[in-house]
Amino acid sequence: MPDVEWQVRGSYFEACNCEAICPCRSVGGQPGGPSSYGECFGTLSWHVHAGHWGDVDLADLLVVMSLRYFDQVQPSTKWDVVLYVDDRGNEAQRAALAEIFLGRAGGTVSELYGPAIGDVYAIRPARITVEHVAARKRIDVVGHVTVEAEGAVSAPGDVRCGIPGFDHPGTELAGRVLESRDPALRWEIRGKRQASFATDFEYRASERL
Repeated sequence: MPDVEWQVRGSYFEACNCEAICPCRSVGGQPGGPSSYGECFGTLSWHVHAGHWGDVDLADLLVVMSLRYFDQVQPSTKWDVVLYVDDRGNEAQRAALAEIFLGRAGGTVSELYGPAIGDVYAIRPARITVEHVAARKRIDVVGHVTVEAEGAVSAPGDVRCGIPGFDHPGTELAGRVLESRDPALRWEIRGKRQASFATDFEYRASERL
């Protein structure tokens, strides 16, 4: 594991195939449970507003992760993952993003979702755009992923998710489009009003550093 001091913070938006509100989330302080259908697939996105990996600046870079797992039997399978890193970043920046968001750098991510990651099918530099602020949220990974959601289905702050951390309450949204065209992970849902969620995040290296 790299022994580097790092920190990233910014905005977060995700969508999956579950019914909204996603049953995996904590609602009103109550713990979540299994996915809606025993198979969960979806896409997570992070916009790093400020951050660094040692002396490598990570501000304004984007990361997207597509994943699939099965929990119709317990324990759940590990996540199958494709990670997309912002092609505006240089080689050092892209490598740092992959280390952090795949949980390989330890720290906060290893305490939240990192242990759930199993096979990483690909790490792809990609042209990424996201909309985390406007009413209609969106993730675009050119040639690979399209996600859209609009319309709150929860009160602000009433829903929490373990990926950004339960200390970062957010809002559940109604998904409109969930599509992955990547040869490693493929799916398409349109018009179903599936689960989506928006909040902020902050991850950092272990305190021992």
